[in-house]
Amino acid sequence: MKSIYIILTFLVGSILISSNTKHDYYVSVTNIEYAKEQKSIQIISQVFIDDFETLIRERYDETITLAQADEPEIVDEYMKRYLEDKLKVSINKKAYNFNFIGKEYKDDIVYCYLEIENIGDIKSISVINRILFDVLPDQQNIVRLKLLGKNKSFLLIPDKDNCMLNFN
Repeated sequence: MKSIYIILTFLVGSILISSNTKHDYYVSVTNIEYAKEQKSIQIISQVFIDDFETLIRERYDETITLAQADEPEIVDEYMKRYLEDKLKVSINKKAYNFNFIGKEYKDDIVYCYLEIENIGDIKSISVINRILFDVLPDQQNIVRLKLLGKNKSFLLIPDKDNCMLNFN
């Protein structure tokens, strides 16, 4: 009977350990597209939920748990404030602020929807993406730009946190 208890404990413990949501790499993906009809830059930033949760707990509120039915409304404000600090977009060498449209959780990713309105002629776009660099030293950020018929991807790391695309 004692051996069955030990085996059962071992199996349950193994399942709990293996279902841990930790991952072997730290990466975000930010897609930036120009919607010509709306004259807006539309941004979708994808971050692992557990990584964003770690950040929010360290920076704002250690009691926050993301992707829960009873998630406090303040989480949107925390995400907005953080993204405004770490994600910068300049068009034609002029810095723009974005609107935080909202977020949604899918699987283990949080999708943050952002928009810059009233954008006409684009000659260049530059992006600084420092998302999670302050809490995860191995973090890498992929920036995908899809504007005016050009598609370009960049891999940003803490030592090189910016990219630029010219249309001249």
